[in-house]
This record gives sequence, C-alpha cells and structure tokens, in this order.
Amino acid sequence: MSLLSDLINLNLSDITDKVIAEYIWVGGSGMDMRSKARTLSGLVNDPSKLPKWNYDGSSTGQAPGQDSEVILYPQAIFRDPFRRGNNILVMCDAYTPAGEPIPTNKRNKAAKIFSNPDVAAEEPWYGLEQEYTLLQKDVQWPLGWPLGGFPGPQGPYYCGTGANKAFGRDIVDSHYKACIYAGINISGINGEVMPGQWEFQVGPSVGISAADELWVARYILERITEIAGVVLSFDPKPIQGDWNGAGAHTNYSTKLMRNDGGYEIIKKAIAKLEKRHKEHIAAYGEGNERRLTGRHEMADMNTFLWGVANRGAFIRVGRDTEKAGKGYFEDRRPAFNMDPYVVTSMIAETTILWKP
Repeated sequence: MSLLSDLINLNLSDITDKVIAEYIWVGGSGMDMRSKARTLSGLVNDPSKLPKWNYDGSSTGQAPGQDSEVILYPQAIFRDPFRRGNNILVMCDAYTPAGEPIPTNKRNKAAKIFSNPDVAAEEPWYGLEQEYTLLQKDVQWPLGWPLGGFPGPQGPYYCGTGANKAFGRDIVDSHYKACIYAGINISGINGEVMPGQWEFQVGPSVGISAADELWVARYILERITEIAGVVLSFDPKPIQGDWNGAGAHTNYSTKLMRNDGGYEIIKKAIAKLEKRHKEHIAAYGEGNERRLTGRHEMADMNTFLWGVANRGAFIRVGRDTEKAGKGYFEDRRPAFNMDPYVVTSMIAETTILWKP
C-alpha cells in the first residue's frame, strides 16, 4: 500500500512538462458529476486554449446509442488538489457535434443571461451556501447515527464540537483546504442542525463564476467522500420527520443594491421574485416540496414570505443591510440539489431583466 501511495503522489513536474487535465461535466440526471482525464503537452491557463473532447452520451443518459457522441467545451480551469503539481481540473459544458447545447447543459443559457449588457453592468455577486449530508456507505444512514436508530434531538449539533456531536469533520476540513488549493473562492464551513449534515459557502463570486466554482467544489467533495468510503447525499430531505432538510441558500446583490439607497432596490427585486415565485420554485431543485413545509426554518412552498432576519422566510434580509440601507438578500428556497447555473441566472434574469 505504501508503494501505491508513493505512486499516487508522484510529482510529475520534476521530470516532464506534461500535464494531466481532468475534464468534469454534469451528467444526465442533472446532479451526477462525471469526469475523465487526458494528457496535455504543457501547462494551459486559458480554457479557450484547451482542446474540446468527446464522450459516450448514451452511457450518461445524454444521447441515444445510435448517435452517442457528445462534445465537451472547456469553460473554467482550477488547480487539481488530488494530483497537484501543474495538473488541472477543467469544468466543461456539453454540446452536440453540430455545436448545439444538449438539454442538460444549463450553463449555456446562464452564460447568455450573464453576458447581457444590463446584467453585466450590475456585476451580480453571489454567495452560495451548500448544505449536504454524509451517509454511511453500506446502510445509507447518516454518518454518526446508530444503525437503524436515531441520535438525540436537534440542538447540540449546529456548529457543535465533540465526538458525539460532529461527525465527518476530517472530510469537511479536507474539502475546505482542497477547495482553497484549487482556487475556489470558498469562504467558510460549519456543522449544520441535523447531525451528519454540514455546509460550505462559495463566494462572493461574480456572475457565472459562482456556479462554476460550486460545481467544482461539489466534484471535489464527492471525490473526497469516495476516498473516505462515505456517501454524499443529494436529497433535500434525507431523513423524514423532525430533522432539517438540506438547502443551498443563495445570497445575492447587484451594484445598485450595494450602493447608497440600495435597500429600496432590494425591496423592488423581492417584489419581482414574489411575482415569479412558482417559476422559481419549479426550477429550484427536485424533491424540494419535502423541505419547504413551513417547518424547520422554512416557509410553506405555496406562500411567498420575506422579512428582516427571519429564517422562516423565503427571502431573508439581514439586519446589517436594513441598518445600512444597502447590501444583499438571501434566497432560502433553493434545495441542496439545485443547479447553480439555473438558480443564479434566474435570479439575475428576474431582478434585472424581467419586466412585470
């Protein structure tokens, strides 16, 4: 095993200019992540200089068997925390051989929204709070929970410490450092309300880069849980009953919101979000109806509610924003399994481009 470890940790930059590039894309379910690696002749820092690549879309649920070729377009480059050295992770989106985005390519539409001059002028900032649940591999039950049973009720686990309150911290800290190494703008971590549940935050990041960074952070997390022999749950309500669900709260601001008088702009934006509430809910993650029940720090999905410092509301404005008269707001509706390309671009589209 020590030889295997030595080989995995070989520093190739000592003996060659060649670089390993791990191409990453979103699979057919819209949540599964796929990747494969190729060798490059040297270091590349610009994704437009990377070669396109293809894969078998019939094996990922993204193309029929009789016409299975799907083309990967490199879009963003990150340092590879697993191979290290000059090796890279490459976030891609997927197209037909004719150059049309395939149906599961949500990045293409998001890029068009973020490149709109009216949106670009507002420099939309995002802070994405990604909650997740760690499961024991063989029994699909939360990490740290007794087999077939339940821990004590919620209360001591949120930001808790101790072997009977925090389960999986080694995974969480490994992920934190790996994201910083990769160049992801990860801004923090914390234990969540339900034992075995954690959160990391990405941002503030501008425009589509927030979604690129969150997808790659998810990829890195799943690679780390793979190494640890733990399963990463994508369910917004992994355990039924009196347990919190897993969301992806999305903090958002525009240039006007961040300037003096921005609180009035925020209130106008929230009014727009209320008018398109149903459309947003439909796009904010599968199974979200099991999470948005009016309990466990969430409003009922059929009733739009916003407020200052109200964690039971769909849209929460912080006290600091209210006091300063400018700042940001938090959309608490997105589920853990939301597509950040969809959510970030939809918020920008509704608050900046949409005319009621």
